[in-house]
Amino acid sequence: MSTTATGSKVLAFGHYQPSRVVTNDDLAQMVDTNDEWIQSRVGIKERRIADSETVADMAGFAAEKALAASGLTAADIDLVIVATCSSIDRSPNVACRVAEKLGIAGAAAFDLNTACSGFSYALANADHAIRAGAARHALVIGAEKLSQITDWSDRSTCVIFADGAGAAVVSATAEGEEPGVGPVVWGSDPSDAIAIEGWQPYIVQEGQKVFRWATGTAPSIALQACEKAGVTPAELGGFVPHQANLRIIEPLARKIGVDPAVLSRDIIESGNTSAASIPLALSKMIERGEVRSGSPVLLVGFGGGLTYAGQVIRCP
Repeated sequence: MSTTATGSKVLAFGHYQPSRVVTNDDLAQMVDTNDEWIQSRVGIKERRIADSETVADMAGFAAEKALAASGLTAADIDLVIVATCSSIDRSPNVACRVAEKLGIAGAAAFDLNTACSGFSYALANADHAIRAGAARHALVIGAEKLSQITDWSDRSTCVIFADGAGAAVVSATAEGEEPGVGPVVWGSDPSDAIAIEGWQPYIVQEGQKVFRWATGTAPSIALQACEKAGVTPAELGGFVPHQANLRIIEPLARKIGVDPAVLSRDIIESGNTSAASIPLALSKMIERGEVRSGSPVLLVGFGGGLTYAGQVIRCP
């Protein structure tokens, strides 16, 4: 068993997106919609859709990239958590399949489903496990193949959702080192505004209900996360909310006082990838050099359930 740590930090991120790009014009050939209608309502120009890749495949690719960037090896990892709401297979779970793919032996491995807040929930679980001494190095992954549970004849939902994965390697801090993962602010506001139900499910969503909740409640969650971490919104080097809708995330950033320059708008090119959206977006920001190492980054996930979670991390 690992020794108890005073905190955890993120060593590296990685991401994966399928190669197939589906544009708004492509969708206009399938349903009664057009580019202007989609961009004006959700801000999306294109999205990535998986063909043969499974949730476990995409999770594994993102995790492999994060692990390579972390300086650790598979032998160092003793905890694997995968956040997903779209895996069709119930057992073996996705985390076990990722561990097998990467050659990780003996690690605790479990999946977590809080839909769009899943990565923040998983990150908090990894942080708590490390602080408790139950783990030392964790792989935390958000991965979704929402295309397989999307009704492609429903123009209100098929224009939104997409596929992809993002991953982070989280490790214990050294003695005397400041924690790099701040306290989580999490909870739920039970509602069926976003649901995936039944044995052959499709995503259903009450868009206006979600919009009102996100723009009305999410700002206070974001501010609480900043307060618990001891930073102000003005000090943030990055703000990565769940990429639900451009009309949600831009007002959210304004309400909490975030510099527009540090806001992730990955939804424009990636669509809504649920649990994958936060690590996917942040990994791309880091890869492009848009966030400085060591700077505070606010993560806020919200969605199906409704569930929510947010925390501030230090950028690796």
